[in-house]
Amino acid sequence: MIGSESRMQGQKSPERSAQGVYVGVDVCKDWLDAYLHPIGQAFRVANTPEGLKAFKRRIVELSVEMIVMEATGKFHRQAHRTLHAAGFAVAVVNPLRARLFAEAVGQLAKTDRLDARVLALMGQALEPSAIAPAPEAIEALQELARARSAAKADQTALSNQRGASQTAFLKAELGRRLKVLAGHIERLDAEIERRLGADSALKRRFDILLTIPGVGPVAALALVVGLPELGACSAKAATLLAGLFAAGVRQRRKGRRAPHQRRTRLRANRPLFRSRRRGKVQPSTQRRLQAPQGRRQESQGRHHRNHAKARRPRQRPHQRGSPLDANPCLTANTDAHPEPPA
Repeated sequence: MIGSESRMQGQKSPERSAQGVYVGVDVCKDWLDAYLHPIGQAFRVANTPEGLKAFKRRIVELSVEMIVMEATGKFHRQAHRTLHAAGFAVAVVNPLRARLFAEAVGQLAKTDRLDARVLALMGQALEPSAIAPAPEAIEALQELARARSAAKADQTALSNQRGASQTAFLKAELGRRLKVLAGHIERLDAEIERRLGADSALKRRFDILLTIPGVGPVAALALVVGLPELGACSAKAATLLAGLFAAGVRQRRKGRRAPHQRRTRLRANRPLFRSRRRGKVQPSTQRRLQAPQGRRQESQGRHHRNHAKARRPRQRPHQRGSPLDANPCLTANTDAHPEPPA
């Protein structure tokens, strides 16, 4: 019937209600904005335990296929854990992927409600994998590890400031702050060690990492809390997650290439990435150490000449040298060319 579709506007179609519902959730510190696709309903609840209870009451009677939300640091963790415990499939996606998908479908405007709708559409179109939330022990260790890294950075900054200070009063004040900060770091280390010892699986993984040459407690802790999949995935998958694998490289400015890393904090861990080279002497370094003293000094000065040089055309033997050397009668002040002496 021609006018049947227009009369159905604003009403739920039985066929559409029977389909699976994809829920997109835009997470912020205070609110959860949700969109139900293909029903087309949107609502907002508080990002609190009471708000999550109201959220579950709104979707419990629907045939929810998947709930999609963005990774937002710590603000999505409570919602992820609560909804997963309630039996829903929850997928946590990279915000960059969600934004690229929004641009691909032509959604350039950005509001909380529109972002929730884009996430619901992304769940239906791409069907991202639903993952379980990280164990609470891992999340607690991640928070402690971040606090320790921040404290060590503050300690380095204060130490540098104290070394550059000339006033005795300022040196004493900075010394007292360094002493307090050192105690804070010691207490953090003790708490991290206590939590590692309380979990036998994490403790065993930590002890195994310490047996690797060049891996110390800091690098081992970064791997334990930054790569929970370690031991349950292949070596190639672990290197890809850490940003060490060359697959999926992206082009940077000035011709540099870098892997498209996923774990930014793990990638930024300098002791971890220095430990890759501590276990074994690199072949180039070994050749320089075995070279004679003269050649070793020459090779040490070549590190700044890695760029390609323009090749000059080869000269024939009669073309080499200066014409002034070939004919002593020609000088810079010669106006005429006298006859060469007999």
